[in-house]
Amino acid sequence: MSNDDEASTASGAPENRLRKELPEEIQAAAPASPEPERESEKREEVAAEPTLTGRQRLVQGLWPPRASRAQLIVALLLFGLGFGLAVQVASNSDSGSALRGARQEDLVRILDELDSRTQRLEDEKQGLEDQRTELENSSDQAEEARKQTVEREKQLGILAGTVAAQGPGITLTINDTKGTVEADMLLDAIQELRAAGAEAIQVNGVRVVASTYLTDSDKGVSVDGNKITQPYRFKVIGKSQDLEPALNIPGGVVQTLEKEQAIVAVEPSTKIVVDALRPAKQPDYARSSE
Repeated sequence: MSNDDEASTASGAPENRLRKELPEEIQAAAPASPEPERESEKREEVAAEPTLTGRQRLVQGLWPPRASRAQLIVALLLFGLGFGLAVQVASNSDSGSALRGARQEDLVRILDELDSRTQRLEDEKQGLEDQRTELENSSDQAEEARKQTVEREKQLGILAGTVAAQGPGITLTINDTKGTVEADMLLDAIQELRAAGAEAIQVNGVRVVASTYLTDSDKGVSVDGNKITQPYRFKVIGKSQDLEPALNIPGGVVQTLEKEQAIVAVEPSTKIVVDALRPAKQPDYARSSE
């Protein structure tokens, strides 16, 4: 017998001797060594497990599904969108199929209704265009009326002396070296100029208007209470071809003043500026009748 056999015999001898010494009941209850049984079970399980293919492993990974809450919400939204598209396509196909299956009389009636609706829309469009044209015309008329009102106001301001004016006319200069020219002579000159078509008159810085009056004063004349001294200079806007002859008529203003030994000069000009202004006066009793 070899040394290994002797060792195993020696090691097994106490175990056999112990088993012989123990009662039979304890030996029956004592478990056998588990290690051989476990190894055999593992070998059986490995042999029982089938070998899985790549597709089978993919299916096992996808099923059962493990979706998150966000994925479920997105899926529901996509489902709703697809359902709406399907309903719309179905309704369109139903209407198209209804027209395809309609009778000729129904199609003619539908076309007549479409033509009538188109005509009504065209009439409404034309009416709106007519309203726009009326509004534009009324706007233009209102704008033109406003411009005319502003121009009329300027014209009345020139006549009333509240607005400065310029234009062609003449300059009348009277040098009274002897002090013999009186207020009534200057008033005659103003009346003659007005009769000849003068539109604006200014005498030595005083604007002449409809209510202007002249009076004699010490060594001069007063115009509307404003004393002026010679030389008396008239700035007159109007047609010079009418104003100058009106002053030089025989027995007129120029001859009368020259008899009083005054020196009179009339100079036509293409631009006369009348810039003396009168304050606007509010009437006490007169009111517009409009």
